[in-house]
Amino acid sequence: MIILIAHHKGGVGKSTLAINLASNFQHLKKKVQILEADSSIHTTSRWADDREDSGLEPIITIRKEGRLSATLKDLDTHNDIVIVDTAGKDSPESRSAMISADILIVPTGTSQADLDATLDLATTIETARDYNEDLKALLALTRASTHALSNEVEEARDYLKDFPAEATLADVVIHHRKAYQSTLSEGRSVIEGNDAKAKAEIQILTQEVLALTEGA
Repeated sequence: MIILIAHHKGGVGKSTLAINLASNFQHLKKKVQILEADSSIHTTSRWADDREDSGLEPIITIRKEGRLSATLKDLDTHNDIVIVDTAGKDSPESRSAMISADILIVPTGTSQADLDATLDLATTIETARDYNEDLKALLALTRASTHALSNEVEEARDYLKDFPAEATLADVVIHHRKAYQSTLSEGRSVIEGNDAKAKAEIQILTQEVLALTEGA
């Protein structure tokens, strides 16, 4: 299964999701590989290097730019899960991967700028479906406030009801938690950390991803 994590905007948590989902799938005994398709920022590959240096079970991560279809087809035959982490922009890599992916995860923050940029992705998704009609899209709210009185999640959910392309809005919300940054700097994931809430968020998101494939 090929899972693409993409957005036209940076800072929405693409690499954070890629790293933590990969780790959780590994804990579920899946053979996982990450393809990093970002020429400017190497968050995922650096994390993989730190992970190996720390003596943790490695997650193979490769970097590639340009057309990804042939590479993804090959990786898909040798792994249970392939996760593609792309740059925070509309790129050839992102468009190429959409044609090959089974699932597209679109992480979006709750700010107006993030939400507007998410709506702008709809046309790109529909174009990709001209070539990959089975592409499933999952919108995931990320970096949300943990403040109990904040209503930003409800407002964001209401805004995304108008998403023009067929997509599922994830039930789970990924909150802005220190654990996501502290574990990343150690080559770990929240699955291997001590923050039970962060761990649960990734576990639930993983199950929502799997549910999309089961409903295919």
